[in-house]
Amino acid sequence: MTPFPVNTAGTPRHVAIIMDGNGRWARSRMLPRTEGHRQGVNSARMAVRYCAEQGVRVLTLFAFSSENWRRPRQEVGTLMDLFIGSIGREVPELVEKGIRLRFIGDRAAFSSKLQKRMADAEERTRENQRMDLVVAVSYGGRWDIAHAAAAVAERVRCGELDPEHITPEVMEAHLSTAGLPEPDLFVRTGGEQRISNFLLWQLAYTELFFTDVLWPDFKEEELGRAFEYYAGRQRRFGHIQEQIAGRE
Repeated sequence: MTPFPVNTAGTPRHVAIIMDGNGRWARSRMLPRTEGHRQGVNSARMAVRYCAEQGVRVLTLFAFSSENWRRPRQEVGTLMDLFIGSIGREVPELVEKGIRLRFIGDRAAFSSKLQKRMADAEERTRENQRMDLVVAVSYGGRWDIAHAAAAVAERVRCGELDPEHITPEVMEAHLSTAGLPEPDLFVRTGGEQRISNFLLWQLAYTELFFTDVLWPDFKEEELGRAFEYYAGRQRRFGHIQEQIAGRE
């Protein structure tokens, strides 16, 4: 659970981003939607570099939702090709920069080849400690909560856990983000103002920043604006202002 209470350094520990607007970026330029996804890879690289330089401990990128499987087959195929290629290209740099890679989501939906690529990339970066890069693929917040609930129910069925001892902390320990701090700052590009089934449990106390900038156009300046917004927020977690200020 989020510890009490305030951001003092002005830098979020955990940043979560929905990278939205690739298709609209391409359409506005009379290009295939898939070109927008290719260009969006550059913005993802920027976000990883910027967050690492700012001292962020965890960056979570929403790369492919469980609902994205409904998109046209050609677009999904291109996304998978980009994903496979990106793993191969980016891992050496992640190793060099001390960034640990972690995937969350329903891996069973992917080919065995892609699952092996993901596992190998995680293993190669396992000892890195500068920052955790969490990539959400075939992920949905409802899936995450249901998966955690099933794991908790199995522990109850086996007699390992008393139902009366099921707490938010127990549930949290069975989520795909177990062991990571909850997001402090959520960023969504592309103009939409919703969280779209992303980290539903984890975003309970997160500061939300929405921007109209489409993901391929998302640069350091705009990410810096999000950090400035976060630094100006007073995070109370249910307490009153006087408590945070150390007064009765």
